[in-house]
Amino acid sequence: MAAYVEHANITVRDLDEAVRFLTTAIPGWRIRGRGLSMAGPNQRPWLHLGDDETYIALEQATDPDAAGRTRYRGVGINHIGIVVDDVAAVHQRLQAAGYSEGFQADPHPHRARLYYTDSDGNEWEFVQYFSEDPAQRNDYGA
Repeated sequence: MAAYVEHANITVRDLDEAVRFLTTAIPGWRIRGRGLSMAGPNQRPWLHLGDDETYIALEQATDPDAAGRTRYRGVGINHIGIVVDDVAAVHQRLQAAGYSEGFQADPHPHRARLYYTDSDGNEWEFVQYFSEDPAQRNDYGA
């Protein structure tokens, strides 16, 4: 079996808002499980949102005002990329829900990308591929 990314785990201020953002972008995702992590004063709610193969693990922040970082400048995750069937539909749903598009990707003959930032400042890339050919999908010079 080839290795693949099963999930990413991120901490958010508001689980419900994070679920709203992600299920607006990807309506087919569902909450796979939820609960409380740890015990005592560090106990926090968590949930797994995705499908049968992959998911995003979301944890509720216990200190939402802790110092953050500057994306692409400080150490940490810059964005999470998710392959979708129709980036135009994702764009339409997120715009209708009041989210603003971020970085504008250059046009490419074999893929379309859009970037949105959620209410916690996490950047999400949604990509649609127009080819099954790995050489075309991974063409960074086009």
